Amino acid sequence: MFITLSTKHNPIYISICFEVLRMASIAMANRIVPVVCLLLIIIDIVAGILGIQAQVAQNKERYMRVWIFECREPSYEAYKLGLAACILLAIAHVIANLLGGCVCIRSRDDWDRSSPNRQIAGSSLIFSWIVLFIAFTLLVLGTVSNARSRQSCGFSHKHLFVIGGILCFIHGIFLVAYYVGSSAAKAEEEMIYKQQRPVGPYPIPATSLPA
Repeated sequence: MFITLSTKHNPIYISICFEVLRMASIAMANRIVPVVCLLLIIIDIVAGILGIQAQVAQNKERYMRVWIFECREPSYEAYKLGLAACILLAIAHVIANLLGGCVCIRSRDDWDRSSPNRQIAGSSLIFSWIVLFIAFTLLVLGTVSNARSRQSCGFSHKHLFVIGGILCFIHGIFLVAYYVGSSAAKAEEEMIYKQQRPVGPYPIPATSLPA
């Protein structure tokens, strides 16, 4: 007689396989956290630098200012730099939200029951959205004001790019805090899940066949 292992009649091996895959994914996620953080910081820093450079390019054009109104020539260089800053800012935010996942805190009770890492992730996510809205709006307004082909007059847009660029740096800080907090919260939840699960040895199913 001999013993054959079967996953058809006993699902325990399927659960073991899923457990191995889950642990492998956790190990991989822990390794990529520093890489993702570095990537987010670089993208937001580049976006901020481009925004400030767009401000410099815009200031090189001729303009006449009276109180809060000004007439000036548009800068195609500022338009290109501002557009690139907007795109990079959006890309950084999308990457962080896709990889960080959803941090669901629906009520005050959920907040009180949440771990410090989850609270940090939730708070940072909210602030990152606020900073994104302000920075993206300023950069878009500055970019659109330089999209015209001839001189225009209107409200002064002199500092839109530089403020938007500085906010890109702040946005990167909140994104990193959100991603690190979210990753740490997930690791804590996985540890709790592992501690609550029954530990082997698992019974080995067998079918007896005639020798």
